[in-house]
Amino acid sequence: MGRRTVPLFLSFLSFCLAAGQVSYSIPEELPKGSLIGNIARDLGLENKRLSSGKARIFTGDNTDYIELKRERGVLLVKEKIDRELLCGQTTPCALHFQVILENPMELYSVAVEIADINDNAPLFEKSDMKFKISESAVIGAKFLLERAIDPDVGVNGLQSYFLTKTEHFVLKLKDQPDGEKTVEMILQKPLDREKIEEIFLVLTAVDGGEPQLSGTAKIHVTVLDANDNAPVFTKSLYKAAIPENASKGKVVIRVSATDADKGLNSNLIYSISNTAADIRDLFTMNESNGDLILTGSIDYEKARYYQIHVQASDEGGLTDSCKVTVDVMDINDNKPVINIISPNNVISEDSKPATVVTMVNVQDLDSGENGKVHCAIDEHIPFALKSSTNGFFNLVTDSELDRERASEYNITVNCSDEGVPSLSSSVTLTLQISDVNDNAPVFERSSYEAYIVENNTPGLSIFTVKATDADWNQNARVSYILEDSSVNGVPVSSYVSVSADSGVIHAVRSFDYEHIKDFQFRIKAQDGGSPPLSSNVTVKMLIQDQNDNPPQVLYPVQTGGSVVAEMVPRSADVGYLVTKVVAVDVDSGQNAWLSYKLQKATDRALFEVGSQNGEIRTIRQVTDKDAVKQRLTVIVEDNGQPSRSATVIVNVAVADSFPEVLSEFTDFPHDKEYNDNLTFYLVLALAVVSFLFITCLVVIISVKIYRWRQSRILYHSNLPVIPYYPPRYSDTLGTGTLPHVYNYEVCRTTDSRKSDNKFGGAGGQNVLIMDPSSTGTMQRIQNEKSILDEPDSPLEVRRLVSIK
Repeated sequence: MGRRTVPLFLSFLSFCLAAGQVSYSIPEELPKGSLIGNIARDLGLENKRLSSGKARIFTGDNTDYIELKRERGVLLVKEKIDRELLCGQTTPCALHFQVILENPMELYSVAVEIADINDNAPLFEKSDMKFKISESAVIGAKFLLERAIDPDVGVNGLQSYFLTKTEHFVLKLKDQPDGEKTVEMILQKPLDREKIEEIFLVLTAVDGGEPQLSGTAKIHVTVLDANDNAPVFTKSLYKAAIPENASKGKVVIRVSATDADKGLNSNLIYSISNTAADIRDLFTMNESNGDLILTGSIDYEKARYYQIHVQASDEGGLTDSCKVTVDVMDINDNKPVINIISPNNVISEDSKPATVVTMVNVQDLDSGENGKVHCAIDEHIPFALKSSTNGFFNLVTDSELDRERASEYNITVNCSDEGVPSLSSSVTLTLQISDVNDNAPVFERSSYEAYIVENNTPGLSIFTVKATDADWNQNARVSYILEDSSVNGVPVSSYVSVSADSGVIHAVRSFDYEHIKDFQFRIKAQDGGSPPLSSNVTVKMLIQDQNDNPPQVLYPVQTGGSVVAEMVPRSADVGYLVTKVVAVDVDSGQNAWLSYKLQKATDRALFEVGSQNGEIRTIRQVTDKDAVKQRLTVIVEDNGQPSRSATVIVNVAVADSFPEVLSEFTDFPHDKEYNDNLTFYLVLALAVVSFLFITCLVVIISVKIYRWRQSRILYHSNLPVIPYYPPRYSDTLGTGTLPHVYNYEVCRTTDSRKSDNKFGGAGGQNVLIMDPSSTGTMQRIQNEKSILDEPDSPLEVRRLVSIK
């Protein structure tokens, strides 16, 4: 891999959008709040969609390194990311998560690659390495050195080693099949203990980052007496497999090495070298027989294999090494882990089939068949579980929902793997069905009949209508409205009203059965949904009769000033029909049933009244001793509770001729009250007429005096006379001469037939002749003394002069 420079600030390297997946690359160790990328723009979404869809990040392992800012539509670093802690030596290192949106449910996969920076120097776990080498060691003898560990990867990882310059040893890097390198120190010049007993060297490990970092370890070589042969392993690479549930103390594998020397120099000691400390915590070596023993708990899901370097050394300090690869075998020891993605556990009842309710993420850390998971839900609910992407399932509606049928569902998701034996887990999601206004209010009856007794008090509660709505909350809140209509041309609202909340019908006015017996109106029940739904019902109001009207007598007619009498001949037999009292009652039912009784009579032994028909008949033979004038008082009574009654006076004349009856009945006293009233009105009328007469007389006299004075002023005045042309006269001669015309008003006395009237003729002395060429000056005419000047004349003649 070539060398490259990674800046310490955020470097947006690349992103791609394909099938709802976006990838970013950022360096590790970015400070909190650093920008990763504009996820809204890269997904082709608007920022408001992230807000309305309640966009959020789902990681599955609950590790929150990245946060989403909905308002800005960007991804930010939430916690500082250490690539070595997150991924170790695995490359590439990436964070995989999903961006979830709701309404509608959408899922986008996002990968953020964490690029390595050179933030770790090579480190030797053993800072001091000691070797005991026999002076007889042959040239080319190999001595395995501890490897340095650099957590960084790529060019930032460990690149090379340097050894302090010495004439006896050189370094050799040996490539392993897995790509690692072992460091060996090779003897290139024989040792001589008599010359040099100890050699001190420094081993330096360097990486390839910028700036370059390094680590060192000290090497202490002690020269021993001769040891001719070094240990040799039978294999350079050992392979072993162990199940992840293996118990502690289990022997994983035995390695073997031989030494051709004899005696103490052939005794070998096995040890683990050049291996990470965490691996040495899991395994140990039996120093004497080469058994590799498990001392800790291993987990396939954490590490699928281990590489262990084993060294065999003899008493002379000569060594050999081999590598042991331990593969961890997976067993089905992990149940599926179920995560409900959406925290919103509410769905509207008008959701269409195939609407995504929520997403379910299922993870099984096992591998192979042990990690294959199948999920299912109960079949008897209107939902289905559909596989989406790897490890994700969509819980969707399978049919139409109805909150009124079921307002809540407990959906249990069961997931099981294919391991033997199979492991399973389940989770229950409580899903609430939210209400929509899809049900109109329903009245308890298809129609109503209400009764009210007449003469009620206005505002009286008459009846209650009730409607129910199968919806919930505001959608089920019912209001009652009186629909507009009219009763006999009058708005129904002037008769009744309805309470909007309770449906109680109140009387607005007092009803009279005799005027209105029943009427109908409609009430609308309307819910509080949007838009509101409603239904109607017809209410028939029946007015019940009350005995509030007394009987009315139609015959005989009762008058205030005249007397009506029924004649009964003295020859009338028993049972003779005198007359019949006719009465009616405007009430109804038993309130209108009438009965008749004789209350008072001049001779109760002579007459009787039929209780049902009101007929007045004689009950015995009429005799000459019976009085002519008979006065009967009949009471008419209804059958109401309490009963009401009316009385009527029947005058009966027992006689054979009309003059006899007339002479007897002229002295019937009139009703005093009626006479008093008549006298009052007569006096009042006389006073009004007298006042009007006097007023008219005064006005007439005043007018006559005024006219007389005006005429006197005209005759005795020296002023010239101005011609006046009455509109009804015209010039008939056409010569300009204006003849006088005399009009006479004659007032004659009652004896004027005996008097002679003498009217003056239109003589020449009474004619004014005007010169047509004159300027309008008229000759003064001397009036002759007329008959008006005669004070004793019985005839007053007033002469009016009109000039034409």
